[in-house]
Amino acid sequence: MKTLAIVLFVLLYAVMITRPAYRVHAAVIAALLYIVTGVLPLAAVLPAINWNVLMMMAGTMICVDYFIDSRMPGRIADILLDKSPNVMWVTIFMSLFAGLISAFIDNVATVVMVAPVGLAVCRKLKISPVSMILCIAVSSNLQGAATLVGDTTSIMLGAHAGMDFMDYFWMNGRPGIFFAVELGALLTIPIMMLIFRKEKQKVSADSITEVTNFFPSFVLVGLVLILIGASFIGDKPDITNGMICMSLAALSMIYDFIRTGSAASSRRAVNSIDRETLVLLTALFLVIQGITEAGLIDDLSGMIVKAGGSNIFLLYTIIVWGSVLISAFVDNIPYVATMLPVLTGVARMIGIEPYVLYFGLLSGATLGGNLTPIGASANITAVGMLKKEGYDVSFPTFMKIGVPFTLTAVLAGYVFVWTFWHP
Repeated sequence: MKTLAIVLFVLLYAVMITRPAYRVHAAVIAALLYIVTGVLPLAAVLPAINWNVLMMMAGTMICVDYFIDSRMPGRIADILLDKSPNVMWVTIFMSLFAGLISAFIDNVATVVMVAPVGLAVCRKLKISPVSMILCIAVSSNLQGAATLVGDTTSIMLGAHAGMDFMDYFWMNGRPGIFFAVELGALLTIPIMMLIFRKEKQKVSADSITEVTNFFPSFVLVGLVLILIGASFIGDKPDITNGMICMSLAALSMIYDFIRTGSAASSRRAVNSIDRETLVLLTALFLVIQGITEAGLIDDLSGMIVKAGGSNIFLLYTIIVWGSVLISAFVDNIPYVATMLPVLTGVARMIGIEPYVLYFGLLSGATLGGNLTPIGASANITAVGMLKKEGYDVSFPTFMKIGVPFTLTAVLAGYVFVWTFWHP
């Protein structure tokens, strides 16, 4: 049984790496084979699925769709543009703005919101938009690990470790991963100042975008505040955060129907849900439970402990920088889904709290995607937008921005997390 589990798992990862377009199909087939062959018992199927994660993602996606449709992101971007003295600073402000939004909204949605403003600025000034759009993309990807709702991997960690919204800011009397990410983001400002030091053309906003509906903005702010409040409730149901996100999504749909008298916007919002990612996650939950039942998680944990010995710093270093390299080429969702239970086992074997390993994994896996144009969905989206504009982005071109961003942000997080969380 263990041999079968290993073979299926290896084949699954091989398809994900070599044929990413078929990653969902491969994950679903692997999950079904685990169930049919008995690797994953039928009784363990429903408990293996993390409904809280799926509900949080679906609810947040609906709220974000209404927020984008309200044109509020455009209004904020126009204000930033109007306050920027030149191209260098508009690039920095746009990148930081993208990062701030991405701490609460999906990275790809952030790029879709902010990048068109950058493209418009570059058209007006008749300059290449490549560097500006890539900075927006990597900044968006960088900030995904900052909060519970910032990225799929953050949601997965929160659910696995039983962490609430406020735990990303402060937990067990210590600063959380939010501050590690923000430190990395601040240190990228000098990087951008160096890259764009010659871009001193003046810029200004021709007009301020009119917001069509302020309610979605209130909903997103309310979502964050309610999640913060729920953080202080002890012994709450495991699906609490998911229910909060779904309830606010339903409220948004009801309000929109009352306001417009039409269900068209609601259908659009529901269609905005990334069903492919939800199906992929569901299948991965089953696959991970299957390899856990087969004993592979314990085996992997033992191998990592053996490689690092009793040196916790070495283990932490391997996890952070190994995650950076792996996530540069492999989708970080299946990678993080696999590694979270492994690191739990590692921490148990060496007798430490797992948070230093969790945070190392999250920072390395999330930021590592910025090394290459295929390492993160936000990067792929940005490169695709540039291609439509007639600009082909090569690996070397992307890495001129991605490498310094990644190394600066990961190094900052690496030092910060170890300083505050080492055993």
